[in-house]
This record gives sequence, structure tokens and C-alpha cells, in this order.
Amino acid sequence: MSTPVADRPADGVDPKLLEILVCPLTKCPLEYDAEKQELISRAAKLAYPIRDGIPIMLPEEARRID
Repeated sequence: MSTPVADRPADGVDPKLLEILVCPLTKCPLEYDAEKQELISRAAKLAYPIRDGIPIMLPEEARRID
């Protein structure tokens, strides 16, 4: 029996997880873009996708940003 996570939006990422995640390339903090469901690394100029509430922290899966 699983318990619901009260502090996580239905389509979002656990806020506690967002606090500890960093860019795997630069080790810099990430910005959460809820609309695009991405984690943005300004330092690496990459946007990591979030699929089904799970951040995909692989540089080869990330989208380049300007």
C-alpha cells in the first residue's frame, strides 16, 4: 500500500528532489520550468526533460538552449 505524496503536484516533481538536484556537467543549481516540464541548467545551456515526474539527468537526453 503506497501513501500519497502531499507536497508534490500531480504533474510535478517532488520539491525536496528539486532542492538537491544539480546539473551533472557543471554541478550548478537547476531551474524548474513547470510549463515545459524541464530542468534548466543556465551554466551548461541545457534543458533536461522531466518524464512522468522523473527528471532525466542525462546530457545526451537534454535539449540545447540559447
